[in-house]
Amino acid sequence: MAERGIDWSSLWKKEDWWSLWLGMLIFFLCLAAAYGVDLMGWVVSAKVWNATITPIGPASKNYAYLGPIGSLIVTYIVLLILTTIGAAAMGWNVKKFVGGFTFIFFATYLCWVIGHNAWIAATKPEKYGLPWSLHMTGEAGYIVALIVGLLIGNFAKGFAEQLKEAAKPEWFIKTAIVLLGAVVGLKAPSVPPEILANFLFRGLCAIVEAYLLYWALVYWIARRYFGLTREWAAPLASGISICGVSAAIATGGAIRARPIVPVMVASLVIVFAVVELLIIPFLAAAFLWNQPLVAGAWMGLAVKTDGAAAASGEIVDALITGQHPEFAPLKGWIVNAAIITKIFIDIFIGVWAFILAVIWVYYIERKPGERVEKLEIWYRFPKFVIGYFLTFFIILMIASAIVKGVSPEAHKEALAPLALAVKSEMNNFRRIFFALTFFSIGLISDFSTLRREGLGKLALIYFVCLFGFILWIGLAISWIFFADFHKFLLQSATP
Repeated sequence: MAERGIDWSSLWKKEDWWSLWLGMLIFFLCLAAAYGVDLMGWVVSAKVWNATITPIGPASKNYAYLGPIGSLIVTYIVLLILTTIGAAAMGWNVKKFVGGFTFIFFATYLCWVIGHNAWIAATKPEKYGLPWSLHMTGEAGYIVALIVGLLIGNFAKGFAEQLKEAAKPEWFIKTAIVLLGAVVGLKAPSVPPEILANFLFRGLCAIVEAYLLYWALVYWIARRYFGLTREWAAPLASGISICGVSAAIATGGAIRARPIVPVMVASLVIVFAVVELLIIPFLAAAFLWNQPLVAGAWMGLAVKTDGAAAASGEIVDALITGQHPEFAPLKGWIVNAAIITKIFIDIFIGVWAFILAVIWVYYIERKPGERVEKLEIWYRFPKFVIGYFLTFFIILMIASAIVKGVSPEAHKEALAPLALAVKSEMNNFRRIFFALTFFSIGLISDFSTLRREGLGKLALIYFVCLFGFILWIGLAISWIFFADFHKFLLQSATP
């Protein structure tokens, strides 16, 4: 069998490539803000809100004059233009795409804002004058978007059919992951140099633990004892054991799973992250208060979404340093331990997607006597992963150059222009594309499919694996690498 040549037309005809082009275009336009040219600060940003707080507004104060509605409209217009160019290049029905995208965008963003209501999202409800909240963080907006999409897709099927030309969850999520690389890259240089080597080593150990130990155990249990297909078992293993939403979706792309698979897993990740957020930080503060960095690192391994993991780290940080004055100098270090372990796990997502792509091509889907073309690995390799690593390394190099020779206390101020580009602008585009993904997958799915696929079984596997061994192995390894490390920090903080 002769090997097929490279299909150059895929560069402009395939969603996989368009996610790379769109993500990189937004990345470079946003990056201009780091050099004093704020081109994308108009992107709409949502925050936790109540009756006295406006829920949305421009990401950058340079565009404050637009106001909440103005920033929303400009964001819609620009994204409509960019995505319509891609839709036309890929041969889609442009008229239907424009109409569908318009409804999907505004409906999705409304869901995103609802998910940011303080009663739902606040991790510190007292800050908003509330006696309690669901502690779901703003990521609850993803669940709201999924539910609303499912309702329209199942109870207004005729209308949903008219929208499907613009309901492209794979395109949206891959674009979001390209931008995720920049967000991760900005965090890495913020680790103080005196403990960076230790955290680097801990991060490598977390990779071995999460990707080789956790992943293999979850995959084996799902296949052996619950009878899941490989299509479901692989994204579920990534979602439970690694980074949650992003890992599940990257895995789904690598093995060419149907779009519904990774998004259903991602939904479970978010729901279980809420449960963990309500329980694990308080257990850590109660029983690990005398090992504060162990407690922080455990949050990075135990809680699977980035937002919930950071929130858990902040809760543990506040509880331990507030209740135990002798650890007050460690304030910020505990949450840093949580975040840095999470960062290194995030970084390896692209590598793992490539590894799975190779395994699926050569061992899982290969038929007896069939010769696999070498280019098949390239065709299967998720192109958005290239973008993920590009944005990560570009931001990492820029941030590292900025903080070189700058004291740790001055890092935040030195990185402020870059943070505007990444945290305020790129990250808001990432969140919008994530939310569009959840709404779109709901729109093209139906409840009968969910019942057939056994969503309840997935939830049971998640519960068994998470509370059966993942939490406790993570705690043990956190203890191995961070036990008593706080003593070094306290000594260095003493005049």
